Amino acid sequence: MNRSILPRSRRLAPAVAVAAAATLVLAGCSSSSGGKKAEDADSGVSAGKATTPRMTIAMVAHAPAGDTFWDTIRKGAEVAAAKDNVKLVYSSDETAADQAALVQNAIDQKVDGIAVTLAKPDAMKDVVAKAVKAGIPVVGFNAGMPDWQKQGLLSFFGQDEAISGEALGTKLNSTGAKHALCVVQVQGAVNLEQRCAGVEKGFKGKTDKLYVNGADMPSVKSTITAKLKQDSSIDQVVTLGAPIALTAAQSVDETGSKAKIATFDLNKELIAAIKDGSIEFAVDQQPYLQGYLAVDSLWLYKNNGNYSGGGEAPILTGPAFVDKSNVEAIGKFAAKGTR
Repeated sequence: MNRSILPRSRRLAPAVAVAAAATLVLAGCSSSSGGKKAEDADSGVSAGKATTPRMTIAMVAHAPAGDTFWDTIRKGAEVAAAKDNVKLVYSSDETAADQAALVQNAIDQKVDGIAVTLAKPDAMKDVVAKAVKAGIPVVGFNAGMPDWQKQGLLSFFGQDEAISGEALGTKLNSTGAKHALCVVQVQGAVNLEQRCAGVEKGFKGKTDKLYVNGADMPSVKSTITAKLKQDSSIDQVVTLGAPIALTAAQSVDETGSKAKIATFDLNKELIAAIKDGSIEFAVDQQPYLQGYLAVDSLWLYKNNGNYSGGGEAPILTGPAFVDKSNVEAIGKFAAKGTR
């Protein structure tokens, strides 16, 4: 993994978060929550169950339908919930107004805590303020690093998208790439824009941006295909999600383009693509860890008054590079849906 460009404090944060998570798993007691044995068997994670009073946590994401990245986040959240004697209510909608309505529903249900993504922070700030005013602790995960403190969240779990993008762009300098195409699957999503901006900052070559409709994969393929046919100088495609990367690989094959593909985020299929060389590498932000820590932090806050990061610093879960040098080791966890 190439973490050399990251500040020392940022490099340490993921390790701290992992260590904290491991400690909490080991500290649990017995379990009796529904489906817990099946969950443990599926994920390969063994955990006990807290004896603290039952609490309800709502996890509200901006996940698009069919994106397996979010299944991994949810699995981490479910394992933490089972350990902590938490009833987890998971919901998602990629439309900001509808996601805000889901948060409002959680407030109306008087949940004990809310974990939320802020992909479009301006659309979420009013409803997040309502949750805070109602005395419901709120943490952020995955998207919203620049805004979590401004909106009164207790903690944030994820990667710094600008730093991650810059790390990817810097890595491209060693591959011989000269002209990169950064593919954005959701227009207006702050975290995705930050990734592309970071790529452009770190990459010494030319960077173009292409917007696609991530909810329509045939459209994604046709849009990328058309761009590659239009501009044969593109020798690098950067995608911001695993399903988009796999679709881009089809476009490269169809056009006969010599472009290589790098991406953000993993799934099982992407692991195979890295192994066979159709994808160069991926930036892994450890979504399982994001889901796990978001839920666990709310349990800790309620039962011990803890603030992860002290309420001052985010807990970084990435970036980490996955390529042919380490894909075998990481692949066994991805096969379980936990990485």
